[in-house]
Amino acid sequence: MNLNPSYLDAQYNNRLRVPNFPEYVQRWQSNSAAARKQTCRLDIAYGDQALQKLDVFPSTSLAKKAPVLIFIHGGYWRSMDKADHHFVAPAFTSEACVVIPNYPLCPAVNMEQLVLSVVQSLVWVYQHIAQFGGDPSRISVVGHSAGGHLAAMMLACQWQKVSPKLPQQLVRNALSLSGLHDLQPIMQSPYLQNDLQLSEQQVRRCSPAYFCAPKGKLIALCGAEESEEFNRQNALIQAAWGKRSVPVCEALPGLNHFSVLEALATPGHRAHDLARSLLQ
Repeated sequence: MNLNPSYLDAQYNNRLRVPNFPEYVQRWQSNSAAARKQTCRLDIAYGDQALQKLDVFPSTSLAKKAPVLIFIHGGYWRSMDKADHHFVAPAFTSEACVVIPNYPLCPAVNMEQLVLSVVQSLVWVYQHIAQFGGDPSRISVVGHSAGGHLAAMMLACQWQKVSPKLPQQLVRNALSLSGLHDLQPIMQSPYLQNDLQLSEQQVRRCSPAYFCAPKGKLIALCGAEESEEFNRQNALIQAAWGKRSVPVCEALPGLNHFSVLEALATPGHRAHDLARSLLQ
């Protein structure tokens, strides 16, 4: 692993690697505005902080209890908003209840506090999603980039240490899309570390690749056109957890860090089909 700061900045600065990234974000925002025209409940508080809110898109299926798909957005733990990612929901509401949470961002909080906030959002989902037609015993988590890191963290979470009233496996399975599974190189990248202020302890406690393999299954995907570091991070989680816990680990041809997220929301694409497989 190359920990040269200049190398890491070049590897992790996706906005420089994909110069037309603003076009992607504009498209996400436009498609998300259209998605909000379907039935949804916005800005439901799961905690006391301003960003501790989530949005629920109930399933359009006739099933009394639909599986639940929680989508966690990226933005390097320091930017972006759930409202920019509502476009993901319509691709899954025909069979699942979709939940998209926000979470407090760095540097206002540190990494451990951020992760615990996402844990808090999932506890809320487990306790309340039945009111929206979702089945709390069938929760899957999908996340992109920093959200992929958080999805893996939620799969590995020891839920009964959070509360003995929670099931051991609150999250059945997860998909990490362009996920960051080892925070050590992140800490060495000035482009990111200036805001994240990671410590060695936070790296150890918040890197999924350092954990024992969870019982649930993780699908790990990235775009083949992403940087060497993103492809390495993707392969790393399967190497760390093994093929039994990470049965699918793929770099999807022709996709960059932003187009891979659009693939997730495109019916018929490999990324979308794999995410749907979590719901079965």
